[in-house]
Amino acid sequence: MTDSSDEAKQIEKLYEFGERLNEAKDKSQNVKDYEGVIDATKTSLKAKQLAAQLIPRFFKFFPNLSSRALNAHFDLIEEEDLAVRVQAIRGLPLFCKDTKEYISKIVDILGQLLTADEIVERDAVHKALMSVLRQDVKESLTALFKHIWNVEEPSQDDTIRDKVLCFIRDKVFPLKAELLRPPEEMERHITDLIKK
Repeated sequence: MTDSSDEAKQIEKLYEFGERLNEAKDKSQNVKDYEGVIDATKTSLKAKQLAAQLIPRFFKFFPNLSSRALNAHFDLIEEEDLAVRVQAIRGLPLFCKDTKEYISKIVDILGQLLTADEIVERDAVHKALMSVLRQDVKESLTALFKHIWNVEEPSQDDTIRDKVLCFIRDKVFPLKAELLRPPEEMERHITDLIKK
């Protein structure tokens, strides 16, 4: 465990990294700053929370660090501390905003997180999933439906499957007029997903 002066230094350093990244015209030149943000995921709880905000915010500028950044962020989702986990979950949609190739992976992770016990965590998962759905509903639904089809490990998968079905019923269908556009194409897509 780190003492408060070490933690304060870590936080200050992170704010410096974030400030330089914010102010840089060409953010991709600040590789060391972004690496410092990624490395902060191995430090104090407060630093981890701040890193969970900064990693997704600057992710698109560092494609060469994408794997390392994603893995560090995913580690934060598995953190014991609820505040760190929730902050990391909230950041997940930002990975997809400018880099659509991550939608399927992020939705897959969020689908698994629907089983979270803590209400605040589950609420963050719902909001993150809705955010990603609004970015690309077709790709997101396809990734979510993979949890419905997957029946290899009945016990855990049944729980995830039930949570995904409930999420679609309770959160997606009430907003189908808003989300499922164009309606005919999306209805066809959902029908195809159900048939699988």
